[in-house]
Formats: sequence, structure tokens, C-alpha cells
Amino acid sequence: MKVAVIGATGRAGSLIAKEAKDRGHRVTAIVRNAGKMADKEIKAVEKAFFTLTSEDIKKYDVVVNAFGTGMEQEEAVKHVQFGKILIEALKDAPDTRLIVVGGAGSLYLNEDKTLRVMDTPDLPTFFQPTAINQAKNLEDLEQTDDINWTFVSPALDFDAAGKRTGTYQTGTDQVIVNSKNQSYISYADFAIAIVDEIEQATHINERFTVVSESE
Repeated sequence: MKVAVIGATGRAGSLIAKEAKDRGHRVTAIVRNAGKMADKEIKAVEKAFFTLTSEDIKKYDVVVNAFGTGMEQEEAVKHVQFGKILIEALKDAPDTRLIVVGGAGSLYLNEDKTLRVMDTPDLPTFFQPTAINQAKNLEDLEQTDDINWTFVSPALDFDAAGKRTGTYQTGTDQVIVNSKNQSYISYADFAIAIVDEIEQATHINERFTVVSESE
């Protein structure tokens, strides 16, 4: 498949791009600075993200949005702004699916779905702008009925240094835990889950979440 990873120089994006490449997909990294690409085997296209149009993405089967921002409100709001740009672009690219690397803040903590992680005092203040704006991005997607999208929330503990176990569990809108009662996933296992979704398309127009075992 032809896969584009937006933000492929970031921690999540780089592992997703590598996982897709290693499985034989034709991967293109859409990045702001190609010089930052660690994997020189992956084709890189330099592009200002906020100028992306349907012409830029319609050539791909799947576009992964791994765009990351700073945690301040003025930066975090770009999740919403860029999300809207991609939604509009995808309306004229009907054969392209979107997969969004989302946040855990919008996950619910109870079965009644009345309390989200981002609504609790346990969420550190500096995480709130990102959580709020990633949740708004999800809301925008849920209100759109003419594109194919998937929003993937990691576990609460999203570990960049964690090992690759090769396995994971999935949930829907609620926080889930592993065998140690931990809401945990490594970036490496998260990348596996994203590429599995690229290949299997089992969560069209919905959000899902993943956990893996920790060391």
C-alpha cells in the first residue's frame, strides 16, 4: 500500500513509518525538514503541513497524521486547526483513509462515559491544552460523514523507551489496562497497532485504544 506519514521525524511518526516500511509498504514521510529523517531509506517530501491539499494526499491509500505540537495552548490548538485542514483535503480524496495518532485525554474512565481523563484533577496541568485540543480534533472527525478516518488513543502511560513486545490489546472509548493493571503501551507496540490498522481497516470512522505489557 502507499502510505504517507505526516510528522515522520517525531517519536511516534518515525516508528510508524519504519514499521510500515519493514512490512513492505511504499512509505512517504511528509515532513517539514527532510534533514531530520533518521531512516534515509524512506522517501521524504518537505511540505508546510498547513498548506496540504487533496492533491498532496490523494495519491496515497492511507495518510497517518502523527503531527505533534508543543504543550502550550497556542501550540496545542494547532491539533484542531491542522485536523480541519486534513478533513477538508480528504473530502476531495475519497480513496484515501486517514489514521490519526490521538491522545489518551479523551478516553473515558467509566462505563457510563460521563468522566474523561482530561476532566479529572489527576491530569497534570501542562498536559491539559494538548488533551483538550486532541479531543476537539476527535469531535470534528465524529461530526464528519464524508471521509474515512480512524483515531487511535494510546494508553495513559505512553512510553518512548519501552520495549517492542509485538502484541497489544484493543479497546474502544474507555481506558483499558494490561495484566498488571497498568494503562501502558510502548511507542514500538503502538506503531504495530497503527500499521495493523493500515492493513486491516477494522476501525473505520471510530476511535480505538491500545495497551501492551510493560517490562
